[in-house]
Amino acid sequence: MEKNLVEYNCPSDVFMKVLKGKCKTTLLVLIKKGVNRFGEMKRALPTISERMLAKQLDELEADGILSRTVFAEVPPRVEYALTEYGETLYPIVKEIRKWGRIHQEKTLQNI
Repeated sequence: MEKNLVEYNCPSDVFMKVLKGKCKTTLLVLIKKGVNRFGEMKRALPTISERMLAKQLDELEADGILSRTVFAEVPPRVEYALTEYGETLYPIVKEIRKWGRIHQEKTLQNI
């Protein structure tokens, strides 16, 4: 019988696997700020394709970070929200982005 492979993963690698992907941390920030519809997110992230945006949202939903609500309207309306579990990730993402900005500035000063 095959052992559960999760026990062999480094916890920080598991964390990085969840956030790995195009603009996932930015998506979490946008949704937290109320930009929670697909079209709004696409406009806020012009460098990401619709296909990639949908993939990232699906992955975050599959990991329990986001919830997706479909409203029975014409045309259909879909909204995303951080789950209670996703809310626990938000402060970490905020700090990672803060460090990223500091590192970008440091790197630009060395050019």
